[in-house]
Amino acid sequence: MINNKIQAWIQASRIHFFVATFIPLLIGWFLAIQEYGQSHPLRFLLVLSGSLIVHLITNLANDYFEYNTGTDAGEAIGGSRVIQEGKIAPQTMLKVIIVLYAIAFAIALIIIFNFRLYLLSIPILFAAFSSLFYVAPPIRYGYHGLGELFVGINMGPIMVIGTYWVIAGHPGWVPFFVSLPVGLMVALILYYQSLPDMITDYRAHKFTLAVRLGKKGAYRLLLLFFLVIYLSIFLLIISGLLSWWSFSFLLSLPLIIKLTAIIKRTENWVLLDQHGKYVRMIYFICGLAIIAGILLR
Repeated sequence: MINNKIQAWIQASRIHFFVATFIPLLIGWFLAIQEYGQSHPLRFLLVLSGSLIVHLITNLANDYFEYNTGTDAGEAIGGSRVIQEGKIAPQTMLKVIIVLYAIAFAIALIIIFNFRLYLLSIPILFAAFSSLFYVAPPIRYGYHGLGELFVGINMGPIMVIGTYWVIAGHPGWVPFFVSLPVGLMVALILYYQSLPDMITDYRAHKFTLAVRLGKKGAYRLLLLFFLVIYLSIFLLIISGLLSWWSFSFLLSLPLIIKLTAIIKRTENWVLLDQHGKYVRMIYFICGLAIIAGILLR
């Protein structure tokens, strides 16, 4: 019984997506260490804990509010499905969300007031707003094609610059520029996850970017994502912000070729859900390449 409950919460957490949180935090941390020679591990652990909790809250809130609206009902494959499968009661999930928000805000207050980083409260509040109102009424910005924009900002610039800020004591332009391909890659993960649900999202009046563009347009935007991500990393290397070691991002090219070929020959895009691992692998390889480019400058 206890094991079943643990498995249900692991399923709800969607832990395989947490790599999207680890990489930007490590990038911000390593940039700060390289610039100032101070690692401040306890500060980093606070940032890591708070960020992982907010990521978890976002996943749980998505499950809870999508269940209430019926968006993830029936043939939809979005979310973790734990409520639909009867593994976690919606009231229980709501209580956990509230408790986690309280813990996250406590960590944020410790960081802001203990380290006197008062202006950091602005991006922290933006991140809290984003985590809740992705699908929560009345804003539900994810229903208006803005999910990729918000997740890209939060898990790119805000996470990278925010971590750097906590360690170094102030923000900087270098972490901002390095954060851009990171934000694009996380936005790409969310974008790809929306492709299999295009039909059910449309029926639920959830007008994601993919729904708005249709299959041809959605495929072209996917290619544009890959092109801009590659171009941004390349520009960071030739500008000297990353070392030549970051050219190892090209190791992800075979995965991009394989994934685009799969999409092109797949008629029923619901089946694309089986291949989401490739997008996460591309992100992981490119993220490690960026980290290598920082550490080996």
